[in-house]
Amino acid sequence: MSTNEKNDRNSNEVESLREELLSFRAEKEKIRSIIGQIGGANTKRQDRLLNLAFIVLLLALVGVDVLRYFVGEGLDWLPPIVSLEVGLLLISLKIIWMIHKQTKVEHFQFWILNSIEFRLNEIAKKITALEKAIGNHAPGKKQQSTNHMD
Repeated sequence: MSTNEKNDRNSNEVESLREELLSFRAEKEKIRSIIGQIGGANTKRQDRLLNLAFIVLLLALVGVDVLRYFVGEGLDWLPPIVSLEVGLLLISLKIIWMIHKQTKVEHFQFWILNSIEFRLNEIAKKITALEKAIGNHAPGKKQQSTNHMD
């Protein structure tokens, strides 16, 4: 093999590797954008603020009820049952929000598993085609019997 042929083959391999690398980078960016859309790293600050708001509101309601217990008559503007109902509503909203977030995560996991399965099926088809091509072109290879009763 001459040096020109080696150089051509090496340049073809390098070009093929570059194409694979570009494809990998494009796929990586696509996945990053999808993760950001379903609530990935971009919503971390929003999640913390929402959690902090829930905690502050619940602590304020508890504080008002504790003050009402010790002070007594000064806090008639908010009946005890209303603070209990508002607290229950806040906790219910938090649970609904957590279920919604979990549903997004499960959908993303399903999407990933589905794409992996699709790629595995493509690879299996290619392997089967290669096995058939190798089996048909192998010199002196006998056809294997599909009858297992021999």
